[in-house]
Amino acid sequence: MTERSKDPKVINPVLRLPAAQRLAALPDDVRAEVAAIFKELSADARERAQSSWKRNKGPMAAYWKAVGAYATHIYRVVR
Repeated sequence: MTERSKDPKVINPVLRLPAAQRLAALPDDVRAEVAAIFKELSADARERAQSSWKRNKGPMAAYWKAVGAYATHIYRVVR
């Protein structure tokens, strides 16, 4: 079994994007507000994924799961 990388840019692929550095450079109060928005978006998307899965809507569940994952990654960049 291979060990998992501890490099933040491997764990969170959003960190590789140039816009991630711009988000990280925002003032603390703005970053806190943006982080709260993305945390809410992530929770809502994951809830929608569960709901879609329960209704046998696999493609929509996968879509919302991906939205939730990326929203979480972005939240972690700006928090």
